[in-house]
This record gives sequence, structure tokens and C-alpha cells, in this order.
Amino acid sequence: MSGVELKNINKINGTSDSKETNGAVPHDGIEDEVKVKTGKEKKKEPMTGVFEVFRFSDWKDKAMMVLGSICAAANGTALPIMIIVFGEMIETFVDTGILDKFLDKIPAFLANVSLTEDQVFKDVNLLLDKCTELDAFYSGNITCNEINITDKILDEMTTYAIYYCIIGGAVLFCGYMQVTLWMTAAEHQAHRIRKQFLQNVMRQHIGWFDTHEAAELNTRLADDIAKIQDGIGDKIGTFVQWMSTFCTGFIIGFVYGWKLTLVIVAVSPLLAVAASLFSYLAASITSKELEAYAKAGAVAEEVFGAIRTVVAFGGQENEAQRYFTNLGSAQAFGIKKGFTNGASMGFIWLVIFGCEALGFWYGAKLVREDDDYTVATMIIVFFSVLMGAFSLGNAFPPLNALSTARGAAYVVFQLIDLKSEIDSSSDEGKRPDTVRGYIQFQNVHFSYPSRPDVKVLNGLDIEAKPGQTVALVGSSGCGKSTTVQLMLRFYDPSQGKVMIDGTEIRDLNIKWLRSHIGLVSQEPVLFATTIAENIRYGKEDVTMDEIIQASKNANAYDFIMSLPDKFETLVGERGAQLSGGQKQRVAIARALVKDPKILLLDEATSALDTESESIVQDALDKARAGRTTLVIAHRLSTIKTADIIVGFSQGVATERGTHSELMAKQGIYYQLVTSQSHSQEHNEEFDDEVEESSKSPEKKLQRVVSVTDKEKISVKVEEDEEEELKKLPNAPFSRLMKMNSPEWFYIVLGCFGSIVNGGVQPAFAIIFSEILKVFQEDEETQKDRIMIYSLIMLGLGVMSLFTMFLQGYMFARSGEALTTRLRDKTFRSMLRQDIAFYDNAKNSVGALTTRLATDASLVQGVTGVRLGSTLMNISNMGTAIIISFVYSWKLTLLIIGFMPFIVLGGIMEVRLLTGQAGKNKEALEGAGKVAVECIENMRTVASLLKEPEFFRLYVNSLEVTYKQNKRRAHLVGVTYAFSQAIIYFAYAAAFVLGAYLIEEREQTFEEVFLVFSAIVFGAMGLGNASAFAPDIGKAQNSAKRIIALIDSQPTLDHTSTAGDKLQATYQASVTFESVHFSYPTRESVPVLQGLTFKVTPGQTLALVGSSGCGKSTSVQLIERFYDAANGSVKLDDHDIKGLNLQWLRQQIGIVSQEPVLFDRSIAENIAYGDNTRVVSMDEIIEAARGANIHNFISELPDGYSTNVGAKGTQLSGGQKQRVAIARALVRNPKILLLDEATSALDTESEKIVQEALDKARQGRTCVVIAHRLSTVKNADTICVVSSGKVTEEGTHTELMNKQGFYYKLVKKSTRKE
Repeated sequence: MSGVELKNINKINGTSDSKETNGAVPHDGIEDEVKVKTGKEKKKEPMTGVFEVFRFSDWKDKAMMVLGSICAAANGTALPIMIIVFGEMIETFVDTGILDKFLDKIPAFLANVSLTEDQVFKDVNLLLDKCTELDAFYSGNITCNEINITDKILDEMTTYAIYYCIIGGAVLFCGYMQVTLWMTAAEHQAHRIRKQFLQNVMRQHIGWFDTHEAAELNTRLADDIAKIQDGIGDKIGTFVQWMSTFCTGFIIGFVYGWKLTLVIVAVSPLLAVAASLFSYLAASITSKELEAYAKAGAVAEEVFGAIRTVVAFGGQENEAQRYFTNLGSAQAFGIKKGFTNGASMGFIWLVIFGCEALGFWYGAKLVREDDDYTVATMIIVFFSVLMGAFSLGNAFPPLNALSTARGAAYVVFQLIDLKSEIDSSSDEGKRPDTVRGYIQFQNVHFSYPSRPDVKVLNGLDIEAKPGQTVALVGSSGCGKSTTVQLMLRFYDPSQGKVMIDGTEIRDLNIKWLRSHIGLVSQEPVLFATTIAENIRYGKEDVTMDEIIQASKNANAYDFIMSLPDKFETLVGERGAQLSGGQKQRVAIARALVKDPKILLLDEATSALDTESESIVQDALDKARAGRTTLVIAHRLSTIKTADIIVGFSQGVATERGTHSELMAKQGIYYQLVTSQSHSQEHNEEFDDEVEESSKSPEKKLQRVVSVTDKEKISVKVEEDEEEELKKLPNAPFSRLMKMNSPEWFYIVLGCFGSIVNGGVQPAFAIIFSEILKVFQEDEETQKDRIMIYSLIMLGLGVMSLFTMFLQGYMFARSGEALTTRLRDKTFRSMLRQDIAFYDNAKNSVGALTTRLATDASLVQGVTGVRLGSTLMNISNMGTAIIISFVYSWKLTLLIIGFMPFIVLGGIMEVRLLTGQAGKNKEALEGAGKVAVECIENMRTVASLLKEPEFFRLYVNSLEVTYKQNKRRAHLVGVTYAFSQAIIYFAYAAAFVLGAYLIEEREQTFEEVFLVFSAIVFGAMGLGNASAFAPDIGKAQNSAKRIIALIDSQPTLDHTSTAGDKLQATYQASVTFESVHFSYPTRESVPVLQGLTFKVTPGQTLALVGSSGCGKSTSVQLIERFYDAANGSVKLDDHDIKGLNLQWLRQQIGIVSQEPVLFDRSIAENIAYGDNTRVVSMDEIIEAARGANIHNFISELPDGYSTNVGAKGTQLSGGQKQRVAIARALVRNPKILLLDEATSALDTESEKIVQEALDKARQGRTCVVIAHRLSTVKNADTICVVSSGKVTEEGTHTELMNKQGFYYKLVKKSTRKE
């Protein structure tokens, strides 16, 4: 019985009650980073009300929760009721011992009446029938009054066994109902909350999304709702169960013996306080540890998201140092947690042993001195009250989960109740029958909600009559794109009106408004589905013929048909499988398929090459007919034919008119045109191709076409991961221990503590059986021995305090040091990998940061901790089994026969619940990807009115999990009930056999009890050992992954010292000799097919060509992000494969089309250009001047210390690009790679930056990729690339004389002029 009590002790530390262990699984590092950023998680207050947290339950859920609570209360009474049976049974055992001693006193009488001791022992009635003769035989000195037994021992024990089985059966039923009903009700509620949460978030206006990160909303969706589910599920049932045990225990205590109850009650609060304090401290330190790690996690996330930039500028070592520095505080908190765990566990055991010592001493005193107290009374009172006190301690951890749920619910419910200022789902507002398309902006003032102090529009007045094309021009950041967002009513102006056909758009229905507007943006967003599906997003119920026609109109048809899967080609995350120009054309097709009355073209053709652009421009010109069109463009040829051109400056329309009128005015427009017309080809562009992964778009989460496909794919991914795990070599224990070897001293001390802890339970079993044996003796002997045993018990408590602390603290010291070491090694190993590693979908930013956060912390579970828990178990069960076999091998074998079931029950329960949590997380990640993709691209989703579509996809992806979880609730209920009930059946069988052995005189009762206690307490001790043993399976898998990563040898290792370093006087000529290449993730698609060219030292070579021809790829091969499959890339006639990789990259400066900036100050971002030294402020300013951004930076309130925000979001595209150019210039490289370096700049800035770049190119070997021919006209050599080969080569003049492909492009632009 006391075994059950021990089981509950383990439950205090959350070991055997697996529902408590779930919280110990480390959370995803990114999610925690969000919590730290937002600071919302840290606030204890405010919370929702206790009952309000259940507000999403319907009547069925309420009925389930009530019934579940009734079953939980019934389940809670089982332990105290069993104690009554147990106490009575102990008394019977003690009485058999007294009978045994009595028979030893009357051998002469037994011989006289022809009875043997064995006969009487089997059936005491044989002796009781002869009481008068006995009295006479011993002259009244020995009488039958000393015998307390009236029945056959075996009969009595069988009765008790039946009681045990009845209790076990009741526990089976109630346990199952309790868990299943609560889990099912919580699943229903969480499902409703998830749906309503996303639905309401999608209703919010765009300004709200500017101030709420997608990652934060995903955390709410995944993490916070999981917390709510955790807090309103079976943990409430557990709370009711323990409260029921508490009440029943104390009631039984007071009914059976109030004196002893009062004494135990006096000390038992210590237990409750100790248990609660422990769980509180553990929880608070864990959250601080996670918070501390989140800073390191944020570093990792930023680095992986910008890995190409980090690699190009050689920032790996700096980033590894930055990450390592942030790990220190997490390690310190981890050690604190170990200290707290060890000390708390030790203190709890000291209090437990102290209580038991006091209880037995005082109980024995009452048995001797008070007629109302028997041994049974003492045992029943003592254990009932102790059980009650424990149960109170156990009732609090589930309440912590409820508190967490209430805190999480406060924010989640607030977001569900949040009314949007601009509600896209609202049916309110006018829906005119016709749209003429008359647009007016009247005195519009506007600031973005995220930067309310920066005025963007300052009294804007524009008018576009039906069918007119109005072009907006002006320098970067003057408010042109803002007008588009106001037209779509993403925001409302702070002052003034935006009107359509004389009606203010605030009065129009939003869905109606957006359905009549077509939008093509500068950075088109495609969704991770097929091309056809992306175009279909433009208009519901569109036919395939219409899709094909729209793609032809947007000049996308030919490239789509050249793809292996044609219209069914998956475009990848954010369209990453397509080049920039291809994405733009699909986006145009999406807008054209809608056939809108108002067309908004925000740089709609900026990413297209000249040939495509002229055709698409024609298509757009056709599309504009009969429509009101607002055009925003840097390239003036695009807008020359507009009906009205509006010049913008500082948020005001400063001039308006036709091209010729504005040229005559010689204002802003004139300046822009003249600065562009220096180049004959001012606005012609060749499309670069952004081959898959050739840039580093932030890795966004992915959604797949349909639910069935989604299931297939997610199952496939899971299967692949499992297959890969199986293939990975095992992580040898010796290897991990070797990694932990610097901490050997702590490990040895921890192991010593473990061995001693293991022996405590069997020692307690011996003392317990000895105490019961004492009650056969006379009073004086009883008094002395009870005192001795009570003091020994107290001594065990003091020893436990010390050894538990030793075990917990020492293994925390060694384990946390290992975790930090592993995180550092893993992060460095990840940074060592070549770029192809990051192209793999399995190595997305989220996956890598999660691996860093969880894998390394789990591995400590298979090193010192595992060694300690193994030693503890060997010491525990070893001692117990040896003792047991010595005293009774038969009983030992029976009890051991039950052990696998007891252990199996516990394991199944833990596995199911942790498995449940893991599977939940995986399944919800799938749905989370849909949600994140939607939230991150909310502007596109809103403009296409696709909120309902995404909501449907989200609900569909939840559905499978939802059904599985409801089924799993039954399975968890059954295993939980089984694990709770099996012990009762084990008691029944063991005591029946014990009674038989006593009756047969093969064992004495104390031997039976010793064997039983030793094994059961030993088994419970196994549970206790698991307090220190996290999930070994998970830890093994994590260790496998980490060791495989650390041992992996990337083909391109930047840390390698191998390879030559050329003399400082080398010439820096770059040569491509018949280079063939395919991206590792798409090996079947050749990108370069024999590319050959040479750049002589100090000269500029320009690569031009249409989308997908391999221009950007050549830049990546020069940087050696990848190696050519065939052919060679040479630097001064040295194959770059033979050069030292670090040295090679130090010679190169790169400016890409989509620059990635870090969440630091502008100065730090520029200094990042050279990570080999400390860059002085003068050099930073000089580089900024060179990139034409110094004046802009100086005007900012914080100057060079201004933080640019995550991924540079606080700067405009042009500003980001100029910082990136400054970053390249600060490096002073011999080779300069300009991959669309000026594409995001307006004409004015571009001209100045181009001059700076021209200066920067002097004396350097330069490879330029550009759309604008003005950028490349002055190049020493121009190579036209087509299908991965150079088809034409020469200077501008030479190529013009050839009258080939280049000549055609130039002629086209001349005609446009």
C-alpha cells in the first residue's frame, strides 16, 4: 500500500503522472523568442476568469466535463478506501504473528489434545473450541484471550483480495471515463478556438498586421491555444481526483483516529508547501531558461534566414561567437533548475521520512496506551492522512496549467473578440450596381500605424476619370505605393477622402470594392501551390481556358508550357521555384483573369526582361482600355503614354499633366526624364533569373494544393524523416560521455548520489516490516524498538536530502555544460554546411532553429543523467530483488510477474501522452504553415479576397488531427486506467499467496511483508529514478541527429585551411570554361550548359539575358556557393576549387537584387562587409557616401545607430539596397559582383549610385547583371546568355554591329523613346 503512497510522491515531481511531464519538453526556440520580443508572455496578469476559459464549450462538452469530474472524484476515493482494506489486512498479518508466538508457548497442551502447530495455524477454530481445557491446563495463566484471529487466514485474505479487485475494477472504469471525457471536451474547445482565432485575425485591417508579427500570431495559434487545451483538459480531472483523495483521506483519518490525525495534520502542510514550492520554482526557472535561450535562438534564426549574406561576407565565426555568448545565461538558469530540483526533491523526502518517523512513533504510543487504537487503526489513519496531504500537493500542478491557460486565453480571446476597423468579412456598406472607375483623392493625409510620427501623404489631391491612366512618379519613399494601399482600403487616411464614383470608399462594402480592383505589385507574392491555382486565386470559378488566355496575355504561357508539369508545377515557398520575371508574369495573369474595372500597377513590369516587358506592356495597355488605371513606375517609358502623369514630392502631388506638358514645365518629371535619357536604353531591362534559392528569400512556411495532397505529402515527409533517422548511425554512449568528460567530477558525484538514492527504498521496506513485527512484542520492547526505527527513518530522510541534491545538482552541472557545448558545435556545424544544405526543404529556418533549441537540450538525457538513473535503478531493484529472494523466492516470482504490467502501464501512459503532444505539434505545424503563409502575405490575400479560401484550407488541415485526437483520447483513457488499476490486482494476488505461505508455515508474516514492500517500493523507486531520466528515445534520436551533423563533411567547408592563397599581387581575372551546372534540389533541370567567358583584370563584364538563363547562377559559382558539375571557374588561371575558400570569398564584394540586412544598426550592417577586422566609423561613413545614403542616414534621429529592424523592414527597398552597396564597398574587394545592384532604386538615386559603382569598379574586376542597358552599356565586355550559354559577346558597339539579339533589344528601346 505504501507503494501507492510512493507512487504519489513521484507524481509530485511529475514522473509517474505523465501528464505533468509534458511541460518539460523544451519549446520551439522561435516561439520563445517571440514571447521575449513581445513581452506579453511574461506578464502574470491579466487572466481570464476561471469559468470564462471554458466559454467555447457547448452543452455536450459541459455534460462531458461534469461526468468526467464525477468519475474523477470517484477515482480519487479509491486510494483511501484501499487503505482501509490494507490496514485491516495488516492487522490480520500482525495477529498471525501473535498466534505464532502464542503456539510456541503451548506445545505441551497441543500434544495433550493431539493437535500440531501447523493444524492450529491453518484453522485456529480447532484451538478456540478447546479454550476451557487450555485455561484449566495452564491454571488461567495462559488463555485464549491472547488470540485475535477467529477465521482461517487464507479465507480472510481471499476476502481482502476480492475487495482489492472490486476497487481495481472501479478504478479501471472511472479512470477511463475521467481522462477520455475531459480530453475530448478540451479537443472540441481547442478546435473551435483555433478556427475562430484565425478567422478573426484574417478580418483585421492591414495596419494591424504591421504591428503584429506573423511569428507572434503563429505562436498564439500553436503555442497559446495548446496551453489553453492543456489547462482545460484532463488536468482538471486530475485536480478533481486529487482533491477527492485529499478530502476522503482526511475524513477517514478523523473517523478512525482523530488524535493521530491531528499530529500528522500538524506536520503535513510542510509536505504540501514543499511540493507546491517545488513545482512553482521548477516552472518559473524553466520559463526563465527558455527566455534566456530565446536570445540565442533569435541570433540563430536571423543567421539562417540570411545565410547567403553571412557566407558571402565571411560572418560565420562572428555569428558563432555571438550565438555562443548568448548561451551563457541559458546554461546558468539550467544549473539553477538542477539545484532547485535536487534541493526540492531532497527536502520533500526529508519531510516524508520525518512525517513517517513521527507518525509511527506516536501511532505506536497510542496503540499501547489507548484502547481505541489498534495496529489497523494506526496504519489506516497514518496512511490516509499522509495520502490526503500528498494529494493536496498533487492537486496544484494541474492548477498551474489552468493558470497558464487562463493567461494564454486572455490574449487569445482578446484577439478573437477584437473588432477590426476595416473588416473585410463585413457585409455592411454600399454595393453599387455599376462601377465607372472615377477615382478621387481629396486632401489625403496619412502615416503608417507602425510609424505614426512619419507623415507619408501630406494633403494629396489626385483625380483619375473613368478609363483614364494616371501615372504616379517621384523619388523613393514619396508615397506613391501608399496610394495603392489606400485605394484597396488596406488603411484609412487620417484626414481627407478617397472616393470612387463620388462615393467615399469607407461607405462601400470592402469585398465589393476589392473585387473590382486588380493589383499587380512590385514584389509579387505567389502561394506554395501550382501555377494554375495561383492564377485561379484571381477569380473564383475561373475556367482553364480563361487561365490559359490570361497567361498568354501576360506572356507567361510559353515558359509555363516548357516546365515538366506545365500549369500543375508547384511554385515553392513564396514562388521560389520561379525566377523573378516568371513570378511577376504569373501575378499579372492573376490580375488579368479578374477583369477588374480599376487596375493598380505598382511597378508591374519591373522584374521583366525587355522582350517580355514589351509584350506584357502591350497586354497591360490592352487591359487598361476601358479601365481606370493607376500606374507607379520608375521607368518612364512605361508611363509616357499615360493620360495624366502626377509628380510626387514628400507626399504631395506637386505637378500633373501629360508627358509633353510636364516636360515643358521642367519640374520634377523633367529632371527624372533628363537624368534617365542620358542613356538611350534608359528603361529596358533583361530579367534576371532568381533560380531556386539563388537569392535568400526568408524561408516561409509552405502550403500544398489540397488536403488529400497535403496528407500524402506530410505523411511522406514524416516517413522520410523516420527512414533517415533509421539510417543514421547510433550515437555511441561512450562518444557522448567523452564529450561530457570535462565535467567528469560532477558526473562521479552524481553517480554516487544515485547509488545511495537507489538503496533508500529497500532500506525503508526493511524498517517498515520491522516496525510491524514490533507489535508482536511486549510493550517495553515495543517502546524501545519503535524509537530506534523512527530515528533510523529520520536518518534516511537526512541522507536523502543530501543525495537527492547531489544527484540533481551535479547532473545539471554536467548536463547543461554539455548542452551548451553541443549547441555551440551544432550551430558551428550548421554554419559549416554548404548552401545546398539550406536549399533542402527539411533544413528550413524554423526546422534548424527548433533543432538547436530542443535536440541539444534533450541529449543531456542520454549522458550523465542516464548513467545516474541506470545506477539508481540497479542499486534500487538489485537490492530489492536480492532481499526478496533471500526471504521468499515464491512470493518474489509472483510479484515480479506483475512488475512488467505495472511498468508497461506506466510506460504506455507516458508514451501515449508525450506521443500525443508530439503528434499534435507535428500535425498543428501543418495547419500552422497555412496560417503563417496567409498572415505573412495578408496584403495579397486581402486584395484577392481569398480569406475564406485560406480559412477552408486551414480547417481542412486541422480536421485529420482533430479526428485522430478524439480517437486517441479513448486510447489514453484506457492506458491511464490500466496503469492506475493494475497495482490493485497485484496486491490481491500477492497477499493471497502470502497468506497461503504463512498458513503453510513456509514464511512468517514479516517476511511476506518484507518481500512485498521491498519489491513494490523498489518498483516505485524506478518511477522516482525517472524524475531524473527524460525521454531516452527522444534523446537518442536527438543525439543521432547531432552527431551525424557534427561528423558530416560539407563539400565546401569554409573552416578548411586547405587550398592555395594567391599572392597579394594577383591580377583578379575571372574565367568560366565550359561550365555545366544544375541546382542540387533540381538536378534534372540544367541551368548552365557550357557557359564560357573571361573577365580580364580591372575590367567590367556585363551578363544580360532573359529570365532563367543562368546569370545569377554564375555569380553564385564565383562566390563558390556551389561547384560546377563540369568545366571550371578560374581566378587568374587557378581553378577556384584549388583555392582556399575563406580567402577566395574575402576577395569578392557582392551586391544582390534582394539585399538582406540584419536586425542591427545601420553602422553595424555596413561594417558587416568586412568581418576580418574592426571597421572604423570613418570607413563606414565613407562607404555610405559612396553609396549615396550618407545624407539620408544623417537625417535620421539616431543617425548611424538607427536599427533597421528585422530583415531591414524599417527601410524602403531603395534605402536597403544602398546600405547593401555600402556594405560591399567597405570591404574594398578586388572582384565586385553586382547582381541587379540598382534595380530597386528610383531614377534619381540610381544615377548617383551608378556613378558611385562606376567609381568603385575602377581597378576592380567586375561582373554586372542588370536589366537596365544604361547600367551595362559602358561595360568592357557584354555577354548575352541564353539557355545557360553565351550566345553573343563583345562591347556595346560590336554587338550593335552584329545586329543580333542584343541589337534587337536596343532597337526596341529606341523605338519606345
